[in-house]
Amino acid sequence: MKYEILYPEAFPVVKFQLQRGEKIKAESDAMIAMTATVDVEGKMEGGILSGLARKFLSGESMFFQELTAKRGAGEVIIGHQLPGGILDVELDGSYGLTVQKDGYLASTEGVQVTTKTQNLAQGFLSGEGFFVLNVTGKGIVFISSYGVIHPINLEAGEEYIVDNGHLVAWTDYTDYHIEKASSGWISSITSGEGLVCRFRGPGIVLIQTRNPDSFAAWIRSMVPAS
Repeated sequence: MKYEILYPEAFPVVKFQLQRGEKIKAESDAMIAMTATVDVEGKMEGGILSGLARKFLSGESMFFQELTAKRGAGEVIIGHQLPGGILDVELDGSYGLTVQKDGYLASTEGVQVTTKTQNLAQGFLSGEGFFVLNVTGKGIVFISSYGVIHPINLEAGEEYIVDNGHLVAWTDYTDYHIEKASSGWISSITSGEGLVCRFRGPGIVLIQTRNPDSFAAWIRSMVPAS
């Protein structure tokens, strides 16, 4: 199959060219348009327990979209709900990606998406909950963000600190933990940062250049109180 990320500078979409029988998996409601040779179906990967875990534990939809070129070659265009970037990541089977809520957009055949448990401290403090998505297998996974996606490549032992609201995904072998932005709680809160994630390489961390929670707070501040 062939694909192209269109309009990467703003409001990108992914256009797939599928041969007959080829399929892609996408987040619920990701399909924008498709040719009449393609069928879209709702699928619950891993059975009902896996679907329930995605819905009630990680906050994602219970179902994926499965788009299949059943009646000949076809074209599919998909996108995501936020004004932001889309990045394609090729997985070779030797590692996976840990993906925050709303970061997964789509993937090709051979890629599995499951729910992964964070430890107690990470889940409680991160603001993302105790569960994130674990994306593994061989194929292409498409990651979406609010703002542009910026990759940070870490060498072995190298550390990098990321504001939690800007995290999108990271390699599953990369060590990380949650900590205060400053040495004390008062300074951390008054700085506007609060909690951050400290990553230690090797690995790759994908961050988004905008924070959706901060934008939502700005919108609320502009709406007059009733």
